Amino acid sequence: MTTASASLHLPLNADNVWQLVGGFLSLPDWLPFIASSEAGEGGRLRILTTDTGDVIVERLETFDNRARTYTYSIAQGPFAVTDYLATLQVNGISEHETEVVWSGRFTAQGICEAEAQALFQGIYEGGLTALDNHFKTAP
Repeated sequence: MTTASASLHLPLNADNVWQLVGGFLSLPDWLPFIASSEAGEGGRLRILTTDTGDVIVERLETFDNRARTYTYSIAQGPFAVTDYLATLQVNGISEHETEVVWSGRFTAQGICEAEAQALFQGIYEGGLTALDNHFKTAP
């Protein structure tokens, strides 16, 4: 099993950050490479379309609004991994400081573990950079 993780500190209240990222279907609101997110199975699935046309189907595994976290798995996608499970968590450090952590574990399939790790490390880091940019440019 391989893991990847990225974190971001924001000078914002955790509840405000969670309001944006906590919605399971909200990725297009802050992640530019996700063009659309549609619900399936009563909201337990999100069918994502990337800006390059790839389709990724993710299943919500756990959701805890109070702890500001959710976990999800990949049911279908273009990635050479299996047993994927990721967590997005928003932690309040203080009233005006928040840490966002995006992490996952998975098994490489057809590629080496280092390639799989680098792929998801890049996705998480790129995603959190996009989140940071969203808040810097938000009106």
